[in-house]
Amino acid sequence: MAAADGGSQAGKSGKSGKGRSHRAPSMTDVARLAGVSPQTVSRVANNRTNVEDTTRERVLSAMRALGYQPNIAARALATGRFGMIGVISFTLSRYGNMRTLDSISSAAREAGFSIDLIGITTPTLKEVDEAFARLSTQSVDGVVIVEAEVFDQPSFRLPQGVPVVVSDGHDGQEYPMVDSDQAAGARLATEHLLDLGHPTVRHVAGPATSNSARHRHASWRRTLEGRGRPVPPVLFGDWTAESGHRLGRYLADDPEVSAVFAANDQMALGVIRALHEAGRAVPGDVSVVGFDDMPESAYFWPGLTSVRQDFDQGGRICVELLVEQITTRRQPETRVHLVPVELVVRDSSGPWRGAR
Repeated sequence: MAAADGGSQAGKSGKSGKGRSHRAPSMTDVARLAGVSPQTVSRVANNRTNVEDTTRERVLSAMRALGYQPNIAARALATGRFGMIGVISFTLSRYGNMRTLDSISSAAREAGFSIDLIGITTPTLKEVDEAFARLSTQSVDGVVIVEAEVFDQPSFRLPQGVPVVVSDGHDGQEYPMVDSDQAAGARLATEHLLDLGHPTVRHVAGPATSNSARHRHASWRRTLEGRGRPVPPVLFGDWTAESGHRLGRYLADDPEVSAVFAANDQMALGVIRALHEAGRAVPGDVSVVGFDDMPESAYFWPGLTSVRQDFDQGGRICVELLVEQITTRRQPETRVHLVPVELVVRDSSGPWRGAR
């Protein structure tokens, strides 16, 4: 009924009649239906924070009832921004990327911005250029790029003039970068297994094209070398449990393997399954540590020891850095922002029981 009343009111105010079309509902129409001032409607339309929640909901309800759409161009003239953040993300199916996107969306909403997301499955220069061009035509104030492997290509440059923040990139680029402390996490995982007495640690890495996988792989190697332990050949997976299972079957056949650090929890799950199938107990025969600490990891059998990433904090920092650039038109002085990680110890890791 509210929608019908609102539509009728809008029609009357437009003085519709024979030969005359209805005009679009105005801010004044919304204010009248919501019982507030036009200034309050303007504050809600521009995502201002100085409006009570109940009043905001009443205004939004009136907007929906009347079919009111804020004038983006007028809002940009009034506020100096469009209220829109573009996000370009690769491999949307990855747990870490999904968590990061969710956090960016929440933080953007709290800061008064909406999100325009473009997912890319093939991280080529052409794909990223086209995505950036599409976002630019849709009037975004800035762009967050999640897991930007394309930055590794020396010829890649983004157009100037639009603020950019990169999540899960590398620290050699010209844009502010936010990432979990991948190196610290891999060191914690490897040291944990060495401190349990294991002679060395095998590593099931992510794909060589991934920035985070490379950081974890390099830190695992440095940790073993720093402790004077043998550095066995690395095994490269693709982040999936299937690849962990395939590589886990190979590891299960080696009686010398007593500890495995997998670069994410899904691959760790596959490794554990392969070890169980081969009759090797976890952690009695082989200890396994993952990375991410996704919610399901506590319910693996046994519960998975894993490196916990704070995706919520990472997404918030991305938005904060982008909003800072949007409002000041300057890049932050600190280019690299590393989010601390922690090791969560569960039942999948235990003391070395000696050579069999």
